[in-house]
Amino acid sequence: MSRLGSLGSRLYRGEVGYDFIGKRKIWYGISILITITAVVALAVSGLNMGIEFKGGAVFTTPSTSASVAQAEESAVSASGHQAIVQKLGNGGLRIQITEVDLAKSDAIKAELSKDLKVPEEKINADLVGPSWGEQIANKAWTGLGIFMILVVIYLAIAFEWRMAIAALVALIHDITITVGIYALVGFEVTPGTVIGLLTILGYSLYDTVVVFDSLKEGTKGITKQTRWTYSEIANRSINGTLVRSINTTVVALLPVAGLLFIGGGVLGAGMLNDISLSLFVGLAAGAYSSIFIATPLVADLKEREPQMKALKKRILAKRAAAAAKGESADDEQSHDDDVHVDAAPTAAVVGQRQQPRGHGRTPGKR
Repeated sequence: MSRLGSLGSRLYRGEVGYDFIGKRKIWYGISILITITAVVALAVSGLNMGIEFKGGAVFTTPSTSASVAQAEESAVSASGHQAIVQKLGNGGLRIQITEVDLAKSDAIKAELSKDLKVPEEKINADLVGPSWGEQIANKAWTGLGIFMILVVIYLAIAFEWRMAIAALVALIHDITITVGIYALVGFEVTPGTVIGLLTILGYSLYDTVVVFDSLKEGTKGITKQTRWTYSEIANRSINGTLVRSINTTVVALLPVAGLLFIGGGVLGAGMLNDISLSLFVGLAAGAYSSIFIATPLVADLKEREPQMKALKKRILAKRAAAAAKGESADDEQSHDDDVHVDAAPTAAVVGQRQQPRGHGRTPGKR
């Protein structure tokens, strides 16, 4: 078995672990700082909306010896607006200019023909009206809102409302960070970006649900025992699915990184950046939020319940009494092992495997 596989097995069994829940204030602080940075970047720089949202024209030339820099200079001079120029595989150029109407497009086309030394009739011009982009944006927001509502309803039914709230906070966290990164780096926002955002929401939700499912199973009958608090079981759930989350995230990020850094960066296929950046940032943020935001938030909400407060008080009192006698709290177990609570506290017993003791039975037999 590989080292990572062995570590995953030990994490799942509770032999080792990291106290994610106990350090949740650190994770909350990091997330708040990142979110504030994203919001400030969005407020100061704004988003570089693509032509599909602003409206404008796209000019496609045949093969030409003109450079990207020359074409950009000519387009800016002819239109008076910023231009985005990309080299095509056939040697031609794709020149995108926002806020250009039909009246200006013919004059810009003639200017490009003269500067780039290509026949005017071979330059293709496609116009996009801003109303079309507005419709796309409205539909995207509508789709996002419907998705969020369905997520909350599903999780509230399948799990409970606290998990639904935590998952919703994690999703908003992921969207905010991804949009903030776009504002920071200035990448163009296109319909491909919107598709990428919707895609990473589903992935982030999947990762969160895996941990929630483990937590739901681990907390069955929790109030009928006095061994572990809700936070300790939540911590065990995170550790038990940690390697799985890392594996799925790395496998998903590798091809996306290829699109972003090789396709968009090295090969210069700038159009790939539209979707690949949102996927890359969103996948990473989704994996982070499922571990460091969603589950700790659920533990915080659950620990506010009166029955969970009473349970924690009983557990701490029992441990204090056992410590005063110089014994382990496990030595005083009575009926607790007959209750299904599949968890162990990683904060207090990191590196130790907890074996349940049967009440009046030989160890290993039921």
